[in-house]
Amino acid sequence: MSKASITLYTAATPNGHKASIMLEELGLPYRVEALNLMSGAQKQPDYLRINPNGRIPTIVDHEAGDFAVFESGAILIYLAEKFGRLLPVDAKGRSEVMQWLMFQMGGVGPMQGQANVFFRYWHEKYQPAIDRYQNETKRLYTVLNQRLQQHEFLCGDYSIADIAHFTWVNVHAWAGVTIDDLPALSAWRARILARPAVQRGLAVPGDIPRETLVAAAQTMLQR
Repeated sequence: MSKASITLYTAATPNGHKASIMLEELGLPYRVEALNLMSGAQKQPDYLRINPNGRIPTIVDHEAGDFAVFESGAILIYLAEKFGRLLPVDAKGRSEVMQWLMFQMGGVGPMQGQANVFFRYWHEKYQPAIDRYQNETKRLYTVLNQRLQQHEFLCGDYSIADIAHFTWVNVHAWAGVTIDDLPALSAWRARILARPAVQRGLAVPGDIPRETLVAAAQTMLQR
């Protein structure tokens, strides 16, 4: 087995799974450092030196002089550009993928993250907040569904835009949002879930302890 050229600091969350799926799709050797979010491992000085925001995931590229990359979208872009896969090189194609990636980073992730918190973990049931974030998540899902009615993947070919959205849409039920009435989105999710690299990436860093999910949801409030 090849020596790991990348270390992935991660936990079993949608953002963490973006990085592990990308690494599996690229077939890169990497080492996993699983962080216990409940214990606050992501806030320890050693970790803050590579990720000043104290979140997951982070990668360290040892072939590039131990170069650290944090923020899940930035990790996807860095790996795609370095290895020349899952991101078009022509200006229009690249822009299209970037537009949908930003749609996830600025919309689906934050809105669904808040839906997770208020639906699952908030100390009291505050229905206006639940409704607000679930409805906005569903609206964003509807935009994706409309796009996927004419495209097998978000930008024609499978790309980092699909990886970024998939890890969130895949756990839609956790936020109390259904996709049963969004057939194009449901079929897209099934196509991606059937990919062996995606299945391997979802298994990293292992089983999802309940306390990890709780801690991950609580940290979303700070985003």
